[in-house]
Amino acid sequence: MSGPLYRWPAAAKFGRVIPKTKFYEHATISTMVREKFVNEVQRITWAYKLADETIHLRGSSILPEIQVFTVDAKDNGVSETVLTAIDKAVPFPIIFEVNRGTGGYARTCMIAAHKQLESTPPRLSTYFATDWLPSDTPRAPLPPAIDLPGLYAGLLTPILPFATRPGEKMSEVIDRMDQARKLEREIADLERRIRSEPQLNRKVELRRQLRDRITALAALT
Repeated sequence: MSGPLYRWPAAAKFGRVIPKTKFYEHATISTMVREKFVNEVQRITWAYKLADETIHLRGSSILPEIQVFTVDAKDNGVSETVLTAIDKAVPFPIIFEVNRGTGGYARTCMIAAHKQLESTPPRLSTYFATDWLPSDTPRAPLPPAIDLPGLYAGLLTPILPFATRPGEKMSEVIDRMDQARKLEREIADLERRIRSEPQLNRKVELRRQLRDRITALAALT
């Protein structure tokens, strides 16, 4: 998924390196996830804090701040398991920038899950990401917004797998994507069953179900 890297405001710069052990303290981390932190992550930096006091955009009770974390990978990237552990330990939405490589091979990927703070614990969507871009790619200005929820939606929209609809809330977009993924799984299962079904009448019925789900998926996307 293509998308921009953003030029984060200098006034919002925080620049604090966070030891990986901090995330062990604030979340239940399995041995497997700890090993992923050790094997995949070189450094985690709380890079920017987007809030009313830093960028003069009003927050809300369900979205008081947005954090930007940079994660320097040891190898080709960082697994979503690690990003999820970080996300669950921080009570604000996070935009991640993952860096890999050095010199002319340095690449950066922006990745984020939509985090809904209304529930306890916060609900995380699937992660969405840009392509791996050269780290010196010219950066785009932040999307226009009148408040932090609007900014959050503007940051996420370019990396979503399909377009938002006029007037659609971000939570509604995510729900629509969840429904689409469920239908995609059902379509794949039906296609598999059709290939292996020996009885013609059952095959006809499975094909009808497949057409219905393909139509429903098209309506969602």
